[in-house]
Amino acid sequence: MPFHVCPWWLTYTFDNPIRKLVHNPSKIFSGLVRRGARVLDVGCGMGYFTIPLARMVGEQGAVFAVDLQKEMLAAVRRRAARAGVLSRVRMVQCKENSLGVSEKFDFASAFWMVHEVPDQRQFLCELFSLMKPSGKFLLVEPKGHVNAAEFRETVRLATSVGFVQKGSVRVALSRSALLARPADGDGRS
Repeated sequence: MPFHVCPWWLTYTFDNPIRKLVHNPSKIFSGLVRRGARVLDVGCGMGYFTIPLARMVGEQGAVFAVDLQKEMLAAVRRRAARAGVLSRVRMVQCKENSLGVSEKFDFASAFWMVHEVPDQRQFLCELFSLMKPSGKFLLVEPKGHVNAAEFRETVRLATSVGFVQKGSVRVALSRSALLARPADGDGRS
């Protein structure tokens, strides 16, 4: 697939309060994110999921909001400050070929963004290396951009680098896979 990134200004059209009726963060992440967790929100956009995740992890947890576009991260900073969770959120401007973090995570989410990554295998390898043993990864892609065969190929790539598929999460207008790093931390690459 060609490399394309959703323009930051377009995010205002779908990153709004009405979206909660379709993509309720509490329902999507229920049972996946615990207090004190270290969470990676890849392709965080303007923080639609970052802010609720920061509430879920509590004061002892942390959410790393990663995005390619500085405008997105500026919006996350403003929203996190308004929501009173800025101390739990770390903004990271990634590069096209690197997430720019080295910490280990209990949970990672890539919501409607992996189809924008030019080298999905490299991305998934890096993400796998950042996960703690038994760490979970929720992969969600929009049905409008990613057909079933393309999604299966992304999941196949994820399992080829070491992730194990654990199931899926019901997410409207989307295809999802819940993946995990094995408990022993081993994987293939």
